Amino acid sequence: MPASPATIRDVKHATLSQNGQDLHYVTAGETGTPILLVHGFPESWWAFHKLIPLLARHHRVIAVDLPGFGDSGTAADVYNSTSMADALADLIIHLDLGPVHLSGQDIGGTPAFRLAATHPSLVRSFTAIETALPGYGFEKFADVANGGIWHVGFLAAPGIPDMLLQGRMRPFLTDYAYPVMNSTPGAIDARDVAEFERVFSRDGGLRATNGVYAALLSEGTEIRALVADHKLGMPVLAIDAGSGPFTSGTMAQVAENVSVVTLQGVGHLVAMEAPAVLADAMLAFYQNLDN
Repeated sequence: MPASPATIRDVKHATLSQNGQDLHYVTAGETGTPILLVHGFPESWWAFHKLIPLLARHHRVIAVDLPGFGDSGTAADVYNSTSMADALADLIIHLDLGPVHLSGQDIGGTPAFRLAATHPSLVRSFTAIETALPGYGFEKFADVANGGIWHVGFLAAPGIPDMLLQGRMRPFLTDYAYPVMNSTPGAIDARDVAEFERVFSRDGGLRATNGVYAALLSEGTEIRALVADHKLGMPVLAIDAGSGPFTSGTMAQVAENVSVVTLQGVGHLVAMEAPAVLADAMLAFYQNLDN
């Protein structure tokens, strides 16, 4: 029997059906400026389940499953940062959020950045967490001959993730992904593993992963063109952790107003490893902007 979707108290689940696509998201909090949280890989909205209650004490919080991820639909023809940024814009407009405090973690940072660059009126601020952008160094992570990591090219190869990971998602997570990405003992428990295994084991559950990673290796020219047209003008918070100063170095090239927070002793999965520290950094950043 398939595992039931994981949830937490005080969040509401909903699905936006628009343009032939089902986009799943959760909401929490009733007051305060809205925050939109965008996950990375191997994640879904569940990556933020420890962070959401901390932010929702002061803000309205929306955490989305990117198209093809989590419990969002898997029927789209194309998965890339453009289509995902469009879906995020549709969600903000549908919920009538006004400008949001946007946050993108890991590969979710690219569609979030594209949203901020192409729809600045929808974005109050941008928080980049452990984010590398195409055209600004992401490609180095696929260069295994020069210190890159093998899974980037593997996940980008047409059809390969679905062929080799279906039915094997749990060992990929527990024997590779989490040992490599997580630096905090106990940060990821059995419920986390079960939830991420569930969503990536759905029929078509790896199509978006495959499409996004392939696109990230080819979108550099487009991203650089966006920056050449104009850097991000809204305030940006760069969160550096397990990948070193890569996020702050990238954001310094693509945005005009960048603040930096460095989290020591934390790996790549920041929202799951250090939710309280991350919440404090984000809330302090937002307080300065909202007052």
